[in-house]
Amino acid sequence: MQQVLWVGIGCKRGTSWQLIDRAIEEIFRENQLFPSAIAGIATIDTKASEVGLLELCRLRNFTLKTFSAQILRSVCVPNPATITDHKVGTPSVAEAAAMLAASQLTSLTVFPFTSIEELRVRFLVPKQIFHLQGQPGAVTLAVAQASNITIIIY
Repeated sequence: MQQVLWVGIGCKRGTSWQLIDRAIEEIFRENQLFPSAIAGIATIDTKASEVGLLELCRLRNFTLKTFSAQILRSVCVPNPATITDHKVGTPSVAEAAAMLAASQLTSLTVFPFTSIEELRVRFLVPKQIFHLQGQPGAVTLAVAQASNITIIIY
């Protein structure tokens, strides 16, 4: 199976790889997407050393792509959040990172963007927040793929 889906992730510091993995499993099941089609995980560069993300990528053999807040901020997303903007300097981590990773850009000279269409990305799952009662941490995730690729569903 072609690995064509990018999962954008934002998470609270200290979120376990198990919680992130469970969030991906549930969101993929709810949206009838194959986890085996995941090309990688995308997030903000300040999460590049987040233990849960690194462990998940190691265990699942996922590529991890990171983007600066400045670059993420330049992407027009469907569901921006003021609180995220105040905390990390961009109104979106999960959606913007998924879109950028799926766009497979090799040059940053085309920033800023004004729409998903300009990135040539198909947005499959808008950001969703996932947490489990009694477990620390929370995960926000979104899923995108390049628009020239057929959607993979069950």
